[in-house]
Amino acid sequence: MFTLEKLKLLLASEPAYRLAQAEHLIFQDLIVNWAAASVFPLALRQKLQTEFPLSIKAEPFPSADGRTIKAVFTLSDGEKVEAVLLDYPGRRNTVCVSSEVGCPLRCTFCATGQLGFRRNLTAGEIVDQVLYFARFLKQKGEQVNNLVFMGMGEPFLNYDNVLAAIKFLNHKDTLHIGARRFSISTAGIPEGIRKLAKEKLAVNLAVSLHAPDDQIRQRLMPIARQYSLAQIFSAVDFYLAQTKRKVMFEYLLIKDINDSDEAARKLIKLMKKKLYLVNLLTYNPTDLCQPSGPERLRKFQNILKRGGVEVTVRHSFGSDIAAACGQLAGRK
Repeated sequence: MFTLEKLKLLLASEPAYRLAQAEHLIFQDLIVNWAAASVFPLALRQKLQTEFPLSIKAEPFPSADGRTIKAVFTLSDGEKVEAVLLDYPGRRNTVCVSSEVGCPLRCTFCATGQLGFRRNLTAGEIVDQVLYFARFLKQKGEQVNNLVFMGMGEPFLNYDNVLAAIKFLNHKDTLHIGARRFSISTAGIPEGIRKLAKEKLAVNLAVSLHAPDDQIRQRLMPIARQYSLAQIFSAVDFYLAQTKRKVMFEYLLIKDINDSDEAARKLIKLMKKKLYLVNLLTYNPTDLCQPSGPERLRKFQNILKRGGVEVTVRHSFGSDIAAACGQLAGRK
């Protein structure tokens, strides 16, 4: 995995410009082997190949339509995490990354939650997920356009490493992904929302809402027993006051649980601010829950629209490759 500190140590006896050259080779030339680093003396290339290999251990699973690739990464301790490359119309390549091995929140609809929590990812392990897909896209003359923390884990429970990875990938000498191209999705950790509001970074905030009231939310998400909707919306409003940036509320439509007309009407009452946006998600089927049907989704969306709510729909990708987070990493 990539760790800048280790690379610095290995190049400590070299001229100062070698580190900048190495970073350029890794993150802009996107080399996969030090043999390609022709600007380095042979002895240095051999040393780096032995002590700082650039290989990333990952197994790709492309979808049949070619628009989605899930990769399962094997970490140095043998743990596994997942990341997904999503090819949206208009040639917009979004990478969805994980922030933890497993997840402690145990949302009832989430395959990752069933794995339990193993550990937080380091900033380098997060960066590796993006670097892997950046290398893949280079072969097609494309690049990573957006990065979302919507994979395995709760980003705000690994706040420092998540922010370190964002700042690193945002830097002009690495992948130089614009700050506004990053999105952090949280299950609703008010302390994390407030902390992000104070950062001098224009990253996007998404809240996994998935319910219009505390009762349904507690059924779906155990974290709701610790943090009420009132606490979450208080933190979100603090974020709005600090940043003036739109907040996305993700709402996963699950059959017969949170997709009724009454649920839609309750959701309208929550969406009272101009900078609130609801993003309806279609569920990737698991043995845990089933998705709402297309007609139910349309009706739910129309109720929100008539209620003056700004609403978009994001359809699921990659059901044929078990693209719901945790479905592949949890295989034996």
